[in-house]
Amino acid sequence: MITLVFADALQPFLPPARRGGAWRLPAPPDASLKHVIEACGVPHTEVGAILLNGQPAVFADRAAEGDRIEVRAWSAADLHAAHALRRWPAPEAMRFIADAHLGALARRLRMAGFDTLFRNDFADREIAALAAAEGRIVLTRDRGLLQHRAISHACYVHASAPDTQFSALLERLGLRPGFRPFTRCMVCNAPLEAVDKGTVLDRLPPSVRERHLRFTRCSGCGRVFWEGCHWRRMAQMLDDA
Repeated sequence: MITLVFADALQPFLPPARRGGAWRLPAPPDASLKHVIEACGVPHTEVGAILLNGQPAVFADRAAEGDRIEVRAWSAADLHAAHALRRWPAPEAMRFIADAHLGALARRLRMAGFDTLFRNDFADREIAALAAAEGRIVLTRDRGLLQHRAISHACYVHASAPDTQFSALLERLGLRPGFRPFTRCMVCNAPLEAVDKGTVLDRLPPSVRERHLRFTRCSGCGRVFWEGCHWRRMAQMLDDA
């Protein structure tokens, strides 16, 4: 038999009847720790460290008869620790890809200045391929997607309300140092660039022409933005988060 002990943060991934205590299972023949852990319901992307009989281990290590396996979650405090199973980029270098159910979260990340891909028709295999090719962190509420072998960096989003999702992600990934508010288009994700008022005058409502002097334009879709009431509400939302 082998014994598995899962951290409190990983308990929600376990079957309800198996939460809160140690698991005792027959030793699987030549199974990797990754296989053993995911067979219990915990995606490998949510695991921050593994201790095999008290010693740091990696996913490829094998479980053997009598082993005790402690499975720990990850948090902002130990993303770059020596025992971590994967290396994470600095907050200002983090890039994301969000699944079809997280459009509102993607818009908030773009508002804060984070490069975030989103389409409401992304297939799981497309998300995995883009994440692997471009070094993106996958954001999802789909546990099955997190078990995809091509995905190394991901974050399961527990909350259903967008503001709560955003605040939780900021805390878990320590994103605050990477904030560059209003530098990306919330619609298409392309960078924004400052433009002279005269070059966009014909695209402005009369009231905006009279009241505003500073403007940015999306380098992708060409939309024009200014610091109006909506901008102030978004700025307050970022401050609150």
